[in-house]
Amino acid sequence: MNGIFIIAHAPLASALRQCVLHVFPDSAAAVTALDVQPNMPPEETLAQASAILRQAGLPNTLVLTDVFGATPCNVAQKLVNDGNAKLITGVNLPMLLRTVSYRHESLDALVSRAMIGGTQGVIQVAITAPQNQAKRALHDQDLRDHQQ
Repeated sequence: MNGIFIIAHAPLASALRQCVLHVFPDSAAAVTALDVQPNMPPEETLAQASAILRQAGLPNTLVLTDVFGATPCNVAQKLVNDGNAKLITGVNLPMLLRTVSYRHESLDALVSRAMIGGTQGVIQVAITAPQNQAKRALHDQDLRDHQQ
């Protein structure tokens, strides 16, 4: 089984973990989180993250961070320097739910599932009620076009 480690700006990591545990209460041992506090030195954050990974004791770990180039991601890059961990940035709840659902697959397959879950979870929702749709301009020639 793979571990999932969320490292994000406080309080996002803990909040995402709580959302996951709401849906998958049996995944508490597999999903860990580290909230990166403002003004905490990166070295301290790295030490905390390393301790959490050691304590989890899982053979393979998918590390998820919130923003590329920010402290959580920079710290995570230092954690995943071996073949037993992979890093994805841009974590969102659909991505996380997908990873928990498939955490028993190989780490490479889990990375693919996470990427697909994250992108497929971002959807523009159309407002289909006619009273909420924008009025068409009179010069609009394609009257069959409609919002979906």
